[in-house]
Amino acid sequence: MNSTPTQIIDHLRQEIEQMPAALQAAAKYIIDYPGDFGLDPIRTTATRIGVSSNVLVRLAQRMGFDGFEAFRTPFRNALVTDRESDLGQDWLTALQSEDAFGTFQAKLVQNEQNVVTRSLRLMKPDKVREAIQYLTTSRRCFVTATRASYALAYYFSYTGRMAHPGIQLAPRHVGSATDDLLDADHRDSLIAITVHPYSADTIQSMRFAKQQGLRLILISDSDVIAPGVEPDVAFTVSTRALHPFSCFTGAMAVLECLLGHLFDVGGDAARQRLEAYQKAREDTGAYWQPSKTPRLRRT
Repeated sequence: MNSTPTQIIDHLRQEIEQMPAALQAAAKYIIDYPGDFGLDPIRTTATRIGVSSNVLVRLAQRMGFDGFEAFRTPFRNALVTDRESDLGQDWLTALQSEDAFGTFQAKLVQNEQNVVTRSLRLMKPDKVREAIQYLTTSRRCFVTATRASYALAYYFSYTGRMAHPGIQLAPRHVGSATDDLLDADHRDSLIAITVHPYSADTIQSMRFAKQQGLRLILISDSDVIAPGVEPDVAFTVSTRALHPFSCFTGAMAVLECLLGHLFDVGGDAARQRLEAYQKAREDTGAYWQPSKTPRLRRT
């Protein structure tokens, strides 16, 4: 399972009282100094704690990891991501000074950065708070989109249902989203994703949802896309691209923020639901695992 440092630290806090003394010392160090733990090699960490390297290996295994490196990786990855903004834009300037291919790559990268930044800047906290309230108080939250936008809807529903079991993709089968909305009412909500040229199916689904009394959350490049579509919350995203199709990076960034809020609000229940999903996948062989090297019998 791809655990975050916060999840691992929470797990350590829950387990630390039941650990032997050496493991307790190692767990406390990781809780207190997660940044150092992510950066330092195993021997350095062990020396600072005052334990053997084997203690860190045992702690990693107790936490469900194959070894120390797998245990440390989430902390190291978090450091790389969290400090990215401190690294400046020299790498982008270097791209621009290369050949024509590198220059165009720099333009593509800069456009992606601009799209994400604008989309997130327009994502006002009051809108986010209102949307999360609608989602968490809804009996069911349908997510709909068509064609290229469908990938976004599928990802959000697939991941989001672990935070909120009422989230479901519409349509669930080959057909129209309105089929799934027939018995929906004011206790439900709908997230609709569409960008220019706007999907006729998605517009029809939004109109039908409003007639049924659902609360509507729209993610689009405009909050005014067609007559009769009046969202309760609209997140306007940038879709500017340097190729013939719309750029979905901004919309994905908005969806990721919403997912983060859903898991945060979901608390322990969401975490336990996620762990149950992951365990079921592991138990049924959903994830590839390398074969173990056979042990050779020594003579």
